[in-house]
Amino acid sequence: MKKAALSIIAFSFLLLQACSLTPPDWAKPAEKKNLADVKIGLSVSTLNNPFFVSLKNGVQQEARAKGMEVIVVDAQNDTSKQINDVEDLLQQGIDALLVNPTDSSAISTAVQSANNLGVPVVTLDRSADKGTVATFVASDNVKGGKMAAEYIVQQLGKGAKVAELEGVPGASATRERGSGFHQVADTSLNVVAKQSANFDRTKGLTVMENILQGNPDIQAVFAHNDEMALGAIEAIESAGKEILVVGFDGNADALNAVKAGKLAATVAQQPEAIGKAGVKAAADVLQKKKTAAKIPVPLKLVTKE
Repeated sequence: MKKAALSIIAFSFLLLQACSLTPPDWAKPAEKKNLADVKIGLSVSTLNNPFFVSLKNGVQQEARAKGMEVIVVDAQNDTSKQINDVEDLLQQGIDALLVNPTDSSAISTAVQSANNLGVPVVTLDRSADKGTVATFVASDNVKGGKMAAEYIVQQLGKGAKVAELEGVPGASATRERGSGFHQVADTSLNVVAKQSANFDRTKGLTVMENILQGNPDIQAVFAHNDEMALGAIEAIESAGKEILVVGFDGNADALNAVKAGKLAATVAQQPEAIGKAGVKAAADVLQKKKTAAKIPVPLKLVTKE
């Protein structure tokens, strides 16, 4: 009986080791001296957004310049699909994973799967809450949120009534842009309404219509991305109002809207630069070069002036 009990305990211990999320010693990224042999997997939150299309283009351009192969998958803003997409990429034998998470918490499972296979992970624009990430390439979203709030105060003065269109709940960009915005807004502005529009232009239109019904005297809107800002502008124009709107990303449509005087400002990122920096970081990791834990890409407030 004692031998049987010991055997059960030993077997249970082995099972626990096998199921552990801690990568085994053998699961370490293999050094790749020839980048032409490298296959990169890129999982994007959605390609129904010009910002992430530009990010993808940056990845593909830099990978092409280095002779690396890229497999791109579109999560379509579906967290379950993104996890399945990453699992498929891993089964295809990718050497490195670049991921722009739909949800920073939900993606952790997929990151840990990559960790267990020794596939290095680089996150783009949004971080992962758990798992080992070689580096995180992004703009300073907190700083960008502060820039937006400071611009509104500068234009309208303290105490101006503002609505906030938030991004996808759970995304690190949503949390960080909102955090930066409120560092200024909570003391210098009057945020009378805030609601998620999931970084989507159509939802930005619908949410803004609802907000205007309950708060017709709003003076400004801060949207966590340009797509929601452009949707908000449609609602504002339909209501025959003049409201200052600030977006975030600096995509082509937003920049044109700034030139036309429809969008007051956008906190412009450089999505192609983010994509290119992600590929360079992945190449450095695979070639055993030192890589910073976070690679920042500069922001710029773009206005008509």
